[in-house]
Amino acid sequence: MKTYEAGRYDLIKPGLNTIMEEVKFSLKGHEITGYVIPIGDVNLVFARTSQGLVGCGAIDVIALEKFKIPAVKVRPSSGDSIRNIDDLLNGKVAVINTFAQKSGVMQDMSGEEALKTLM
Repeated sequence: MKTYEAGRYDLIKPGLNTIMEEVKFSLKGHEITGYVIPIGDVNLVFARTSQGLVGCGAIDVIALEKFKIPAVKVRPSSGDSIRNIDDLLNGKVAVINTFAQKSGVMQDMSGEEALKTLM
C-alpha cells in the first residue's frame, strides 16, 4: 500500500521559475522520496531508496553506474512519458545498470517492484 505526502518547492533562478515536487511514500514499510521536476513540456521523475534510484527515460543509468549507484530507467505503461510518481511506479523497467542488476532488478519489472528490490 502506498501513502503519499507531497511538498512543493519553488526553485527560482534568473529567467526560470520551476516548481519541484517532493513526494514521500511508503513501500514495504520503508519511506521513499520521489521527485517530479517540470522541464518544459515534460517532467524529470525519479525516486530514491537507500540502495538505488528508479527514474524516467531522462535518467542516465549508465552514467550513474560510474559512481556505483544502482539505477533503473522505466518506460511508461501507457502514454508517451512518465509524468508523475504513479506513472513511475506503474511503468516497466527498460534499462538496468550493472549494480541494479546485481541487486536483483530484472527487465520488465514494474517501477514499484524495482524500488522494492532496491531496498
